Amino acid sequence: MPLAELLAILMVAAVIAALMAGYPVALTLAGVSLMFAVLGHILGVGGLALLGALPQRIYGIMTNDVLLAIPLFIFMGVMLERSDIAGDLLERMGRLFGSLRGGLGYSVVLVGALLAASTGIVGATAVTMGLIMLPAMMRHGYDPRLAAGTVAASATLAQIIPPSTVLVVLGDQLNNAYQAAQLAQGKFAPNVISVSDLFAGAIVPGLLLVGLYLLYLIAMAALRPASCPAVSATAAPASTGLLEALLAPVVLIAAVLGSILYGVATPTEAASVGAVGAILLAARKAPLRGLMMPVVEKTTQITAMIFLILIGATLFSLVFRALGGDDMVHRALSNLPGGVNGAVLAVMLAMFLLGFVMDAFEIIFVVVPIVAPALLKMPGIDPVWLGIMMAVNLQTSYIHPPLGPTLFYLRGVAPPEITTRHIYVGIIPFVLIQIVALVVLWFLPGLATALPHALYGR
Repeated sequence: MPLAELLAILMVAAVIAALMAGYPVALTLAGVSLMFAVLGHILGVGGLALLGALPQRIYGIMTNDVLLAIPLFIFMGVMLERSDIAGDLLERMGRLFGSLRGGLGYSVVLVGALLAASTGIVGATAVTMGLIMLPAMMRHGYDPRLAAGTVAASATLAQIIPPSTVLVVLGDQLNNAYQAAQLAQGKFAPNVISVSDLFAGAIVPGLLLVGLYLLYLIAMAALRPASCPAVSATAAPASTGLLEALLAPVVLIAAVLGSILYGVATPTEAASVGAVGAILLAARKAPLRGLMMPVVEKTTQITAMIFLILIGATLFSLVFRALGGDDMVHRALSNLPGGVNGAVLAVMLAMFLLGFVMDAFEIIFVVVPIVAPALLKMPGIDPVWLGIMMAVNLQTSYIHPPLGPTLFYLRGVAPPEITTRHIYVGIIPFVLIQIVALVVLWFLPGLATALPHALYGR
């Protein structure tokens, strides 16, 4: 093996080791990459040559119109979370379904889907549902494992159902990889993959996950009724109040997703509409003077974290490419048994395993630039299908024991009777459900590609 490629492998191993040791992601990516660039230069195998492109790459990141949607979507989600719109919806939906066995669980899944489509932020959804629904489910006799697992899994729907910030980042990275793959094949007028394509492709798989979660809860209600009893005290629904609580997120979803899917607005323009809409909806619930400052501070923190990781990942990608790592990955994937299917399966397995130690953003920024160009050079791989497969796979990284961030969000707000063990055990069936969803998408790729094809001719 050439020395340069050996350094590329060692660089990836060093990044993973540093992340497992608890070092900050962005600083780890940048610091390790810089050290290996210098080491490669000293050993005479390259590494510094491509660093001259780093300033232009950073400038491109900060002026990217697509990535401008990220802070706007984050602002929208944080504003809705702080204004208690989500809380009203959870309480009223719980009253509507509470008279059914498993009704509170159904409410959590359905509200999780609505919040996902109106906020797009996993952490905010997990904290809100954990604070409101976990105590109610425990108070009415739910199995703590089922309660914790349902809340955690439903919160992660915000990662796959548009307008997810993860899909925005994945769409940008996948588009870069897709164009690089086409240029390498001699196509100098490459096609593009837009965030709108991924948004459209994610809708049916997202609804598939919602349906599978509900089927699991229905099965639990039938097979283990004591784990999810009916709540007679909440049986009387307040339909008027429910409609009023539903109106806000539904209108926002229609305004944001509808304008994107039908080509009326770009994701960035739609995100700005959503941010303004969130402000108007929040103004009905609480004085904006008290809301605006903490919302802006939280938005700034999350946005800075994402972009700092992206800049560190850009440096990592440049050094990895300078050391010949991209050619090595392409050869390795091309030589796997099973051809194209074997290569995709290997990448899916690697991303699933990395989810135990890295979150979705880290995997997107580190892994996708390495493997996606190689995969997209292979015949028969639809980039939208590949993106949705990656997105569903990455969703498991939010709930993987032991380091899934949603599990930590839930642990922080869960009542004392719910232990860490309850959370870890309770989430396992939902991780298996997500694997089932991946298998379904593998054999029925049209679930991810039919809607983008119908809307955009893909």
